[in-house]
Amino acid sequence: MKLPYEEGSVFAMPLRNGGFARGVVGRSTHVGRVLLGYFFGPRLETSASATLDHLHADQAVARIRFGDLGLIEGRWVIIGKVPNWDRSDWPIPDFVRRDPISKRAWLVRYSDSDPVKSVSEPLLDYDDLQGLDGDGLFGAGAAEIRISKLLARSGG
Repeated sequence: MKLPYEEGSVFAMPLRNGGFARGVVGRSTHVGRVLLGYFFGPRLETSASATLDHLHADQAVARIRFGDLGLIEGRWVIIGKVPNWDRSDWPIPDFVRRDPISKRAWLVRYSDSDPVKSVSEPLLDYDDLQGLDGDGLFGAGAAEIRISKLLARSGG
């Protein structure tokens, strides 16, 4: 089956509280299923109002690993590709995994070629990893909820 997306694809993801957010496929596995995505505000009224401009990795409101079901089913609409796509401009970020009970935290790094494969998880001080996105794998619905909440909080 040919996947409807590739690295650099820009898509409009429906938000649970109305409107849409733009997302960029930063990495994918060779067979699909798990992607690393960058998500952007502000909230858009319609998917047709989503554009390909002003998308830069360092301006994303969130970077998450997620399942591709929304793209496969067509609920998340592909609107194009990042102009002059260069994957080195969209690096896989570091993530943090925290255990609030033990007060331990891990810096999680994934393979540049496979967003499923963790390549290192050093244990670090619980409070040292501020500002990093939490490690996890979101289903399409959970990703919609996460981004909807983030944009609602930021006013975007």
